[in-house]
Amino acid sequence: MLTPAEYRRFNRVRWTIFAVLVVSYMMVYFHRMAPGVVAADLMRDFAISGAALGSLAAMYYYVYTAMQIPAGVLADTFGPRISAGIGSLVAGAGSILFGLAPDFATASAGRLLVGLGVSVVFVGLMRSNTVWFSERRYGMVSGLTLLLGNLGSILAAGPLAAALGFFSWRSVFVGAGVASLGLAGLTFWRVRSRPEDAGFPPVNTTDQGPARRHWWQEMKSVLANRAAWPGFWVNFGVTGSLFAFAGLWGVPLMRDVHGLDRGTASLYTTAALAGFALGSFLMGSLSDRIGRRKPVILGAGVLSCASWLALMFLPWGPGLSGYALYALLGLTAGGFVVTYAAAKEVVPPANAGMAIALVNTGLFLGAAIMQPLFGWVADLSWDGTLVDGARVYPWTGYRNGLAVSAGFAALAVIGALFLRETHCRNRSLPGDG
Repeated sequence: MLTPAEYRRFNRVRWTIFAVLVVSYMMVYFHRMAPGVVAADLMRDFAISGAALGSLAAMYYYVYTAMQIPAGVLADTFGPRISAGIGSLVAGAGSILFGLAPDFATASAGRLLVGLGVSVVFVGLMRSNTVWFSERRYGMVSGLTLLLGNLGSILAAGPLAAALGFFSWRSVFVGAGVASLGLAGLTFWRVRSRPEDAGFPPVNTTDQGPARRHWWQEMKSVLANRAAWPGFWVNFGVTGSLFAFAGLWGVPLMRDVHGLDRGTASLYTTAALAGFALGSFLMGSLSDRIGRRKPVILGAGVLSCASWLALMFLPWGPGLSGYALYALLGLTAGGFVVTYAAAKEVVPPANAGMAIALVNTGLFLGAAIMQPLFGWVADLSWDGTLVDGARVYPWTGYRNGLAVSAGFAALAVIGALFLRETHCRNRSLPGDG
């Protein structure tokens, strides 16, 4: 039992750790969403098609997807301090390389390094949350994590578009790389992987179970747990399609179809990302309050699918209707945050990082497939129009891309139907099955 003075120190330490890792996570979102704002610059400077642009942006997602299970293993074995610190170092180097790239191949290599580095930050942060905060607060803390992290994606929309009026896109990414290197140093200095490493007793005594097996055996047990997989498909469909759209195609749609300039068009993706941040916090808190996971996740999936269909069929345009639909798309996708809580509650607590990584893999696999797929569908309707060297697509191409996005969201709804309700308690423990 901590004394009042010890508890104040404990709170100061854990919120400092949370703050450092959340700022690193903001950089993750910045790198994820920024290509949508500089899409025209990339197409012009590297003379590429929509499909190639999608592949360049998705390079981040390819390696991020492949790294999610290893990220869970790293977080569970070496701890968030080591995994997130090294990740920020690699991401910083990749962002600098991307900003200085003389050609498409070098830019792709830089983007791949960024994805490799940031791939371990989020899982490390969520793993840190499992040991520094109690289970009854995990949904709320997860929502707060996504709310704050999404500030990075908001910075990658309107503010980035404004900054590009003064700096080149290359300078922005070099600067972001330098910032990531600084965050790596801060992580090694201030972050501690467990309360015990800072001289405190464990927060969740369930983490103090029997001696663990080799990480390979633990990982196989997580992958073999059918109750952990529905969240994978929820994230694949709902969040993967949102990230593909907000991170790349949302700005070009407003530019090509509605004639908006880049700065104004980016405000719509800002609305989507702000809605996503708010939805993550509200739905995480709602899940904790009602003591249920499945209704929140399923409801969010249904509403997300409806939002894509609304973009396809409702009469809308620049102004209030456009802002409302973009914001609704992000708000409904915010229910994905509850999948992390649901996943960690069906595996032993020591394997929480691997379970979180599993459902997170679905998110980035969905985005990795959706970004170039959207571009490929748009290329099919391209009539040869170019503006300043960048392709301009008609509404037909974007509408077909939105239809594919709606299909992804429908797949998420099917996945949500198979979720196991945990009632916000770990169901792997004796007596909780």
